[in-house]
Amino acid sequence: MTSKGDRYECNACGVVCVVDEVCGCAKCDVICCGEPMKKTRKKPAKKKPKKKTTKKKTAKKKK
Repeated sequence: MTSKGDRYECNACGVVCVVDEVCGCAKCDVICCGEPMKKTRKKPAKKKPKKKTTKKKTAKKKK
């Protein structure tokens, strides 16, 4: 069953659509380029931010 927020992608052209409203009818396919679209993940994967390393400056000891 399709629910709000589901994402579908066309294997032929790559178009992606997101379900905004559910019609409530019987199970049906979302069609693009003459073929049923494939259901994909609900949300795109988030990239993890890179951790920034900081170097501490240390004072040199005088003799």
